[in-house]
Amino acid sequence: MSLKEEINYSLWCDFIERDFLENRFKEIIKKGIIQGATSNPAIFESSISNSVAYKQQLDMLQANNAKTIYEELALTDIKRAAFLLDKLHKNDSDDGFISIEVDPLLCDDAAGTIEEGVRLYSQINAENVMIKVPATEAGYIAMRELTSRGINVNATLIFSPAQAIKCAQALDEGIKDSNKDIKAVISVFVSRFDRLTDGDFALKGLQTSKLGIINAIKCYHEVNKFKNLNIRTLFASTGVKGNELSPSYYIDNLIFPNSVNTAPLATIEDWLTDGSKEETPLMSEVECDKYFETLKQKGIKMQAIYDKLLIDGLDAFKVSFRDLLSKLIN
Repeated sequence: MSLKEEINYSLWCDFIERDFLENRFKEIIKKGIIQGATSNPAIFESSISNSVAYKQQLDMLQANNAKTIYEELALTDIKRAAFLLDKLHKNDSDDGFISIEVDPLLCDDAAGTIEEGVRLYSQINAENVMIKVPATEAGYIAMRELTSRGINVNATLIFSPAQAIKCAQALDEGIKDSNKDIKAVISVFVSRFDRLTDGDFALKGLQTSKLGIINAIKCYHEVNKFKNLNIRTLFASTGVKGNELSPSYYIDNLIFPNSVNTAPLATIEDWLTDGSKEETPLMSEVECDKYFETLKQKGIKMQAIYDKLLIDGLDAFKVSFRDLLSKLIN
């Protein structure tokens, strides 16, 4: 029996590239290894810049502006991924999704995000697509509106429990207003915490490589308080950098009921070989709160960490998107 069957836990692949879709992607869907996929501006920037699979279509689109070229390339891949995942989605409406992110430059523009989300969803024309929206103040407005219009949403760049709560509230209200079986995930980023803080934590005598996991568990508890099974916590940023940890460390420690883990392809391959296939014991919310109280006593300012990670995350996607647009017209 699979983890999906046992505890309603799903593994999605955080990667998209045209040749990959026609080869390994098909295999890992057929074998039941993954139940969905995600993309982001950085992934598309890397794939389009480094793969010859896009050259023919790119040559045909050169008369267009950069954003139109990007969208044509990206939407071709998203439509193909949605088609390949369609059977899985029809068998299990919680899964079989592929996500595409709105223009990251719209992160503070609610109306622009809504307009683009509706347009992309309509152009793709597939029920198993999620529109990815950053968790900013404008994003919360957009999340509510998009779900109320019957559009599945992937709320992204969640670092703090406060963000998770605002996302869950917006999505819960939108889904209820839609009167449809709309699905949403709240993407809580994990490993970036540890890459940012491990050095300081070691100096303060605090255990390293734990903050990201415990913070993600706290967010998971907050999302579950809404008791809306159409909204799941998705654990993102789960790739390991360096050799200090097991490659599947962040998957192994975040296997919970009614949750999703999206991981890079290499991380999934490592998890298949050496990773845990068992449900992770769940730290209670009280234990999480005690952990954060200990950090406070040690002088760790969590809000400053949350703010930096969100700003850095937004900036990174903007830079990737701008870089890609620049390459497409040069």
